[in-house]
Amino acid sequence: MHYISHPSILYFGTPVVVVSTVNEDGTYNLAPISSIFWLGYRCMIGIAASSKTTENLLRTKECVLNLPSVEQATQVNRLALTTGTYPVPQGKLIKGYVYEPDKFGRAGFTPLAADCVQAMRIEECPVHLEATLVSVHPLTGEKINVLTMELEIQRVHLQEDIRYEDMPDRVDPDKWRPLIMSFQELYGLGVKVLASTLAQVPEHLYQR
Repeated sequence: MHYISHPSILYFGTPVVVVSTVNEDGTYNLAPISSIFWLGYRCMIGIAASSKTTENLLRTKECVLNLPSVEQATQVNRLALTTGTYPVPQGKLIKGYVYEPDKFGRAGFTPLAADCVQAMRIEECPVHLEATLVSVHPLTGEKINVLTMELEIQRVHLQEDIRYEDMPDRVDPDKWRPLIMSFQELYGLGVKVLASTLAQVPEHLYQR
């Protein structure tokens, strides 16, 4: 039996991404998000219009998308309910957010220089995607003040131990355990349930 429902949020399950940006004073901001998807080398993220990350992205037009694995769950959790905006916006204040100027220090993450952008990579995360801002789209018709941002991936960094041994440009899903957000809770992936028919299509064919 199915029932008509009205959930407050629709976080059915998406990967956690820690977005790294540069503040106006040259320091670095980190923000975990989970509204994201990729098509080719383009990426769409959904993010609060009033966040420090949004402010930085609109100003610098660049960021690094760091994908943590389940091993970084505790460090990601340390960034929850923190903001780089001072004073804390009222909407975040009522949710319990606090101002934190040193996000790397709070999380215990190690900053690592990027190749194409000024934002820092997170050494501990197995995947780093250096990206530039392409376009911004306000999310209309919603009660929350959110923007969707289109990013173009400029460079991909993969930790060696998550790649196929004979195909270093491909991630081996049996080795990669991304951190997943589902209805505000953190999860990991289980074992593969079935060999996928779609996986028979060589990845390079999607570039045509």
